[in-house]
Amino acid sequence: MNIKEVLGDNRKYTFHSHTQFCDGRATMDDFAREAVAEGFTHYGFSPHSPVPIASPCNMGFDDVPAYLAEVERIRSVYGDRVRFYAGMEVDYLGPEWGPSSEYFRNLGLDFAIGSVHFIPDLEGEYVDIDGRFESFRMKMERHFDNNIRYVVETFYRSSREMLAAGGFDIIGHFDKIGQNASYWQPGIEDEPWYRELVDDLVGRIIASGVTVEINTKAYVEHGRLFPDPRHLRRLAEAGVPLIVNSDAHVPALIDASRDVAFRLIDSL
Repeated sequence: MNIKEVLGDNRKYTFHSHTQFCDGRATMDDFAREAVAEGFTHYGFSPHSPVPIASPCNMGFDDVPAYLAEVERIRSVYGDRVRFYAGMEVDYLGPEWGPSSEYFRNLGLDFAIGSVHFIPDLEGEYVDIDGRFESFRMKMERHFDNNIRYVVETFYRSSREMLAAGGFDIIGHFDKIGQNASYWQPGIEDEPWYRELVDDLVGRIIASGVTVEINTKAYVEHGRLFPDPRHLRRLAEAGVPLIVNSDAHVPALIDASRDVAFRLIDSL
């Protein structure tokens, strides 16, 4: 999917949302009606993909046909007003599972977001490190021996591996670990070793040509965009396509804080 060709200069879109098929809190139809009411022209559904491990936030393999059928139904009902897309936010779980896996290539998706939410713990078990800080803090003790550097380095190593493997159109919130890491250790994102990890990933993203999302979900509650605005000028000057996604889990937030991201883009 060529985001630039699809969107042009249009800004009434989002390609990241979560509904009843994963950890969203409303039906796809609710989101579709909100997209129509908000005057969106393009709307992408992106449930958290099936994964071969236990996860309450991801859709089940058995639900995929129903999800794809619901996209088709929504197109038939609302498609004269909004273009709807069947996507997934695909979790990278190492070389054996991720956006480049044959399973996802054969689904006929319109687009895929590649994201890292899980990393292997010290025993090699994949653990979700993307949730609220209270949960993250417990997992730090239980799974990572309170070693924040291990968590950060493993997150960025997984991100590099995912980028090299490919198979996705948009890289999702590529520095998201910074939120929980900064709550754990304030100022960590300014430490030289940390900045080197992010700068290296940014360079690889630029070389890859993949589209980068500016994710606005955490802005109201945490005052954060992903990626951090400090990286946007380098990406923009390199010609990296940028897409502003709300990552909404409720219909009322499909346009939340996207104006903040667009103002940043306009200032570059």
